[in-house]
Amino acid sequence: MASTTMTKAKTNEEQVRKSVNALLKWKKLQSKELQNLNSLSHEESEEEDDDDFIYLQLTLKKSPPKQLTTPHKITLPHSFQSFSNICLIIADKPKKPHNSKSILDAKTDNFNKPHNSKINLDAKTDKIKKPHNSKINLDVETVQKKLEYEGIPIDKVMKISKLKSEYKSFEAKRELYDSYELFLADKRVVNLLPGLLGKQFYKKKRKVPVPVDLRGNSSWKEEIERACSTTLLCLGNGTCSVLKIGKGGMENGEVMENVLASIDGIIEFVPKKLDGVRALHLKFSDSLALPVYEALPDKK
Repeated sequence: MASTTMTKAKTNEEQVRKSVNALLKWKKLQSKELQNLNSLSHEESEEEDDDDFIYLQLTLKKSPPKQLTTPHKITLPHSFQSFSNICLIIADKPKKPHNSKSILDAKTDNFNKPHNSKINLDAKTDKIKKPHNSKINLDVETVQKKLEYEGIPIDKVMKISKLKSEYKSFEAKRELYDSYELFLADKRVVNLLPGLLGKQFYKKKRKVPVPVDLRGNSSWKEEIERACSTTLLCLGNGTCSVLKIGKGGMENGEVMENVLASIDGIIEFVPKKLDGVRALHLKFSDSLALPVYEALPDKK
């Protein structure tokens, strides 16, 4: 079972099990009732089916610092989604201007310095070995070639500059939202995306872009596969946040293991770890919130 010593020591696993069982039982009963009703319109039915996610609701004792508002990835033991249509947003921000020393000055310095062939050769070799680093932006063609070489099924690679210029209107953003099941984004531009994509992507955390690290020589395939089996913790400006941890059709034991893994992941990012958490509740979007963990009252 996916649970660390810290979680086992401070959470009541029996309470987690009871909440999971009760929530999934409620969902099954509700689904049967909806099947027997013919009053829902087609659009309403689609909306019901679309939001079958199980959410873990986090309540902190204090609002998190602003620097913690970047989405955090939490790996789950049981993936609850399969994606057949993925869009990857990459960085192509303008390069920083040269420093005050001109190129001519730099060349002059090189002529004045004693020649060291070994150092120059090593520097050239390093540039060949390292195709890119955190300061160099990737172009679409290079990214597509690497994705194809590693056998990564990404349907669309989009520069952030194109996102800015071609998806300004609400209709364009809505069309983009409907076109792909999952959005991945270079971690260097994740903080820019809420203003560019709009509220629809972040509503109920449905299509929040998952950060991926495309720097260095690490395996993109492993990085993207992990991203597809993670959930995102988005700590807001207040004390409450939610993250997806499953779907209604999952087995009870799978949901429970995802809940425990999520708790372990949460306490890695929350100030003061689990001591900074006031409560954790489990819910569907249209259900009551069932308690999973509640902190003892603070001693005065």
